Amino acid sequence: MPAPDLAAVARDIRAWALELGFTAAGISAPDLDQDTEHLKRWLASGHHGEMGYMRRHPELRAHPERLHPGTIRVISVRMDYLPDEPAPLGLLEQPEQAFVSRYALGRDYHKVIRRKLQKLADRIT
Repeated sequence: MPAPDLAAVARDIRAWALELGFTAAGISAPDLDQDTEHLKRWLASGHHGEMGYMRRHPELRAHPERLHPGTIRVISVRMDYLPDEPAPLGLLEQPEQAFVSRYALGRDYHKVIRRKLQKLADRIT
């Protein structure tokens, strides 16, 4: 059996991600050694705010291959979740109106992204 054309596989994965509504997809090696110290400093400085989950298992964040043994690549996707509305930044300039995080007004983006990620994983499989 011939070896797969990894460049073609990467192109397919990026195309499938776009078809599913992601605005970008990237594929990288899981080697984050250069970023591990930055992550530690970032957490120690409290930049994670109230996102306590960021402090849990920093070694898995720095070494994704430990999270899933056999990992050779990491697929990262991006999705814009700003609802379509005219001039959303203009709303901030209206002191008589309250501003609610726009992503909170739509469907829970965790669920939306999780569903799309599962579809992408199924397609890759």
